[in-house]
Amino acid sequence: MSNERLRSALLARGMTVQDLADAIEVNPKTVERWITQGKAPYRRHQYAAASVLNVDVTTLWDDSRAVDTATDLSKAEIVTIYPHRHMVPNGLWREIYEQAESRIDVLVYSGLWLSEDPLFHDLLRRKAGATQLRILLGDPDCPAVRQRGIDEGHRIMDGKIRNALVNYRPLFTSHPDIGFRLHDGTLYNSIFRSDDEMLVNTHVYGIGAYMAPVLHLRRLPGAGLFDTYANSIDQTWGSARPVTDRDITGA
Repeated sequence: MSNERLRSALLARGMTVQDLADAIEVNPKTVERWITQGKAPYRRHQYAAASVLNVDVTTLWDDSRAVDTATDLSKAEIVTIYPHRHMVPNGLWREIYEQAESRIDVLVYSGLWLSEDPLFHDLLRRKAGATQLRILLGDPDCPAVRQRGIDEGHRIMDGKIRNALVNYRPLFTSHPDIGFRLHDGTLYNSIFRSDDEMLVNTHVYGIGAYMAPVLHLRRLPGAGLFDTYANSIDQTWGSARPVTDRDITGA
């Protein structure tokens, strides 16, 4: 029996059999068999095809292998895990953000290291207007920020945030379409999102974020891990407030 759902999904995306085969790195004759003979691909090819076609995997295949658990789907969203943030390749952060077409999100307490990167500033300027840009820093006067400093073994988190705000200050007036807000939430992770890719820097009691693990995630239709973190960005943004001069000077 042919797989008309797969054929329809290809047509809806304006793709050919060859296009899909190239995208997921299989022989086009294999894709033809999936369509004309109703053959079910290996699980990894099911997920890859569904991601390329931007549909849920169960839309294309309803055999027992396709009806997978949410746990397995979420695992498939994990590209890799770095034991410490300082082990993430230096260019990966910028590479992910360079690829953004619709959104760039940063959810941190200070993210001082990123605010000190002039290439990141240039990137924000170039993306402004065409891409949704949201930079969320911690409110330097809130209890959660003070507690995070204590948890990391210091009491200077508020100062780090103000330093980051000073670094970003030239962008406040020159590019008002770059969104800057301050939040007072307790962060369990710092999150860096670019469209459907994300780096999640976990927070661990007693050590700085640069020593904590980082998850590299890539969103897949039908999975939930990526969206869980993405939703937390949206919720934090909704309750955050604008930046004032007092936040920068502390006066």
